[in-house]
Amino acid sequence: MARHLTSNITSAYIEAANKLRPKSKKRKIVAYVESYDDIFFWRSVFSDFEDDETMFQVMLPSRKNLNRGKKTAMMNRLGESLGTCMIACVDADLDYLLQGHTPSSAKMLDNPYVVHTYTYAIENYLCYAPSLHDVCVMATLNDRNIFNFEEYLKQYSNIVYELFVWLIWLHRRGRFNDMPLTSFNNITAVEQLNVYKPVDALDQVRRNVNKKIAWLQRHVPEAKGKLGRLREELANLGVTPDNTYLFIQGHHLMENIVDAALTPVCTILRREREKDIKLLAHGNTQQMDNELSCYSHSQFLPSQMLRRNVLYKECETYQLLQAHIERVLDRKGNKEQTQQSKQESSL
Repeated sequence: MARHLTSNITSAYIEAANKLRPKSKKRKIVAYVESYDDIFFWRSVFSDFEDDETMFQVMLPSRKNLNRGKKTAMMNRLGESLGTCMIACVDADLDYLLQGHTPSSAKMLDNPYVVHTYTYAIENYLCYAPSLHDVCVMATLNDRNIFNFEEYLKQYSNIVYELFVWLIWLHRRGRFNDMPLTSFNNITAVEQLNVYKPVDALDQVRRNVNKKIAWLQRHVPEAKGKLGRLREELANLGVTPDNTYLFIQGHHLMENIVDAALTPVCTILRREREKDIKLLAHGNTQQMDNELSCYSHSQFLPSQMLRRNVLYKECETYQLLQAHIERVLDRKGNKEQTQQSKQESSL
C-alpha cells in the first residue's frame, strides 16, 4: 500500500501536503535530476534560492528501479504531474537550440516545469573558462598562472562556430546523417596539445573544420543564403563565436578539449611545487620527504576538482537558468500576494 502511494505522488499531492503544514514550515519543492553526477550541481544551484519559506530536495527520478537519464526525469509518469512543487532538472543538450523543431526539443521547451541548463549540459558550466585557473589551484595548490584558458576556449570557439551553425541547421531539419553529433565531435577534438604552444593543435582543428565545411557547401547547396538568419537566432539564444564551447556536447568539451589543457597544466604546476620544496629543504632529506609527502596528500586529481567546480555562476547562460527558476517560484507574484494580504489584515 505504501509503495502504491509513493509511486503516485504528484506535484498537486506535494502542494496539498505543503498547505497542511504549519505556517512556520517551509514550502518543499522536489527536483528530479538525470543522474548521480547531477545532484551536486543542482544542489549548488538551488541553495541560492532557499530561504525561510522555500526549500528544495534534489532526487533521482525513479524510486522503483535504476532507470536514469533525461527521458526518465521528464517522462516517467512525471510529465503530467510536474508543477510548482515538483520539477524536472535536465541537460538542455541541443534541444534548447533546436527550438521545438524535434519532438524531444518541443517536449522540453513546452513544459515550464522542466528546468534545463541552457548550455548543452552541466559539464559545460564546470568547464566555464574564467574558472579553470582556480580549478588548477584547487588541484595543485600552486597559484602560478601558466596557461590562458579563457583565450584558449575563445579561439577554439571561433574555430568551431561556423561548423556548429551547420550542425544546428541540419539537425533542425532532421538531417542527422549529414553530420551526426559524433562526427562533429571527432572533427573538433583537440589532439596532442602543447600548453606552451597551443596554436599548433588549434590549427589542426581549424583545418579539420574547414575541410568539413567545404564538403557541406558542396553537398548541401540548399543551405546557401539561409545560415545568416540562423546565426542571428542563435545569437538571441546566447550563442556567439566567442562562447560556442558552452553549447557543444558537455562530455566532449570536458574530455577532448578542456582536459587536453587542464591535465598537462596541472602536471607542470605540481612539478614546480615539488621542485620548490626540494630547493627549500637545503639538503635535509627527512624534512624534504616529509614536506613532499604532505604536499602529495594535499593534492587532488584535476578531474575531481572540475566535478566540484562551482565558480560558473557569472556565466551569461547561468543567468537564464536562474531566471527560469524564478519563474517557477513565481516570487514576484507571491510577494504581491503577501503584500496584499498584509494590507487587508491592517484594514
